[in-house]
Amino acid sequence: MKVLCNLDSEPRRRTFIFHQRRRKSRRDHGVGEAILFPSCSFSTRGLLARVGAIAGGAIALAAACAPAEPTVRAADPEPKLALVSAPPTAMAAYGNTGLGELIERAPKSVVAGEQLNVELLRRFYARHGFAPVWTTRQSQANSLMDAVLRARDHGLVPELFHADLLRSPATLPALDRELLLSDAFLSYADALARGAMPVERRRDDETLTPEPIDVAATLDAAIGSPDPGAVIEALAPTTPTYRLLRQALQDSGTGIPVGGKTATTRLREIEVNLERERWLPRRLPADRVWVNIADQRLVLYRDDRPVFSTRVIVGQDARGNQSPELQASIDRIWFNPPWTIPEDIVRNEILPKTRNDPNYLAQHNLVMLPNGDLQQQAGPYSALGHLLFEMNNRFDVYLHDTPSKNLFGRDDRRISHGCIRVEDPQRLAALLMQQSIDAIDQTISTGNTTQSAPPKPVPVFVAYETAFADGDDRLQFRADIYGRDDEIWRYLDPKRRAVADREAADRRGRRP
Repeated sequence: MKVLCNLDSEPRRRTFIFHQRRRKSRRDHGVGEAILFPSCSFSTRGLLARVGAIAGGAIALAAACAPAEPTVRAADPEPKLALVSAPPTAMAAYGNTGLGELIERAPKSVVAGEQLNVELLRRFYARHGFAPVWTTRQSQANSLMDAVLRARDHGLVPELFHADLLRSPATLPALDRELLLSDAFLSYADALARGAMPVERRRDDETLTPEPIDVAATLDAAIGSPDPGAVIEALAPTTPTYRLLRQALQDSGTGIPVGGKTATTRLREIEVNLERERWLPRRLPADRVWVNIADQRLVLYRDDRPVFSTRVIVGQDARGNQSPELQASIDRIWFNPPWTIPEDIVRNEILPKTRNDPNYLAQHNLVMLPNGDLQQQAGPYSALGHLLFEMNNRFDVYLHDTPSKNLFGRDDRRISHGCIRVEDPQRLAALLMQQSIDAIDQTISTGNTTQSAPPKPVPVFVAYETAFADGDDRLQFRADIYGRDDEIWRYLDPKRRAVADREAADRRGRRP
């Protein structure tokens, strides 16, 4: 067990070794039934090339759509397009049309200046033989488009999903409308299912993510349902926090200051935390440990009800020392744990002190092991205290005790290097082990280093919520202590995102 704490009991006074972790790292208006596809006049070559860019392979036209009247009559079904995979000879026949180039640049495919999610489109159209979908599904498209235009109800900007273009569909070629509609519905479903800012676009220590959802299959299920828009909306979270945040979002339209903050500032906090809720599993374990970094507090839930809460100490403000957002599991609890110091801390922090103070190791109960590791022995002054809650994760972050109990009286408890110190670890251990506190204390009193597994592993979530529902179903707000809200807020609007991208490019010395 090699985990790191530093040797400070106060931020500027070095007396103990703290944990150090490794960094790997809404409705605006309806869309008319007859205007989504006013015409079905496709160019053979254009159809082939554009759908080919989605399919990632050669697609040949088997039947073309005859020109339609200027407006679609409800009694007349629109003609269908049938597309089939092209044989090798077709590939050669179209070799000079730019199809190869389109296929090569498929991951960067753009229609009418709008970026497309080619992977989602490819998966969706593969389920339909790469044939157009919406020309014969006007009512379904309208229901889904209405849902997209209500995206603000979830703190999302409809323009993230091509709303500007799709509000005026008659200005687009038929195939562009087809692709943009599909991309809008898929992208909106994806945003509700796992967040508009997916884990691959976040910081390396913002790792919470829900279970995978096949949004292409979900969109297909929506098409076959009585209310397609409702099927997509059902991908959003249903947690108390998400419900209260959506209500607060609706209330914020009044422009009345909330909690001493302007409506604009509060709106920003609401939108950001709605996004964070979308990063969570849709079915949280009924029994779980929940640490909110921004609240600097731990809550234990049993049957989805809070049964125990205690203050915690979290990571410092410096980015490298912040506590990460993660999901793990408490598999065992160590009693009287020793502390093995990682090599880089030994080299950079411990050894320089021993050169100036030959008694430094003895004063801090540090011993050199036969294998060369430096270890702080278990005892009343150990940086880990008497208890360590082991939860394997790539950040090497743990819950643990501390001898510096006075620090829990501070309002600012951002002191550690990422680990999380628990004010009342004995009671937490007793609840997890389903034992009495006396039994926990007796095991500690032996002074022996032992470990025990709880009756079953306990899921633990370390989250960063600057707005959340408390145990009384009231919305609480906390300061953005790590300054993480701004990056998410910018990403939730395409205009703000473009500005942020340009600024980032300028910092790199070039523009995108």
